[in-house]
Amino acid sequence: MYGGFLLNLRNAFKQNNNSLYKIIAINILVFFAMLVVRVIFTFSGAGSLYQAFRSVLMMPADISQILVQPWSILTYMFFHEGLFHILFNMLFLYWFGLLLHEYLGSRKLANIYILGGLAGALLYVVMYNISPYFSDVLSSSRMLGASAGVYAVVVAAATLSPNTTFFLLLLGPVKIKYIAIFYVLIAFVNSAGENAGGELAHLGGAALGFLYVYQLQKGRDLGAWIQAIGNFFVNIFEKKPSVKVTYRKKKSYTTTPDPTPSKSVKSTSGKVEVATQEEIDLILDKIAEKGYDALSKEEKRKLFEFSKK
Repeated sequence: MYGGFLLNLRNAFKQNNNSLYKIIAINILVFFAMLVVRVIFTFSGAGSLYQAFRSVLMMPADISQILVQPWSILTYMFFHEGLFHILFNMLFLYWFGLLLHEYLGSRKLANIYILGGLAGALLYVVMYNISPYFSDVLSSSRMLGASAGVYAVVVAAATLSPNTTFFLLLLGPVKIKYIAIFYVLIAFVNSAGENAGGELAHLGGAALGFLYVYQLQKGRDLGAWIQAIGNFFVNIFEKKPSVKVTYRKKKSYTTTPDPTPSKSVKSTSGKVEVATQEEIDLILDKIAEKGYDALSKEEKRKLFEFSKK
């Protein structure tokens, strides 16, 4: 992922290994699409129809409603309505997502975001169905927004590299572990407030972010099944290159031995060997276990070259 933000965002679906920009692009596209739909429906007098469509994309707290619209477990984490809601979510996702992309790679970043959204939805539903505090609003409660996935990314980055420093306006340099701690404390304090469902989802996402990196450092990738599903659909929709077979008539010839002794020849083409996906996965696993500094110069070169593809 090299180049300006807007350039990478515009080419998000044309490049491989850039899940960060794909996730941001999907959130932005859904936001503006729903904004246009809301304006059209409102002016045409069909505002209630928009509200019905909106509720289909949101995550309900009532289990019986989830069974009717199971897709909302995924759609809710890409759907925003407020401008500042999506703005701050995408900013935090971008800042901390860049760090995870550098250390863990594009696929694991996507795993963390999706698993964080699922964990946030799970905690939200469980608490609303077991706590008497929510009994009066259970049937009418619904949730939207990428915050649970973003919390997972923030906490995962802080767990993986806690002493990385961000420069914040007015505060100056701050280690990201303190940003993550503050972020989680705010969610916990507000979990019994007006946005209780959203804050509970934040806490679920945060817990997943920590657990993911903790398990990854032990050699277990909790998101392997998500990656497998993604690869399945990619293989279905990916265009297969046409193969053209040609035949050449084999010519007979004789050779004469070269009187000069054989010498090793070094390629002068200037072409750099590019690592395979398997080699990159091993390098990323090494980063997760021992850190970026543990890589050899050759491994760093391969990672750099591969990231430009």
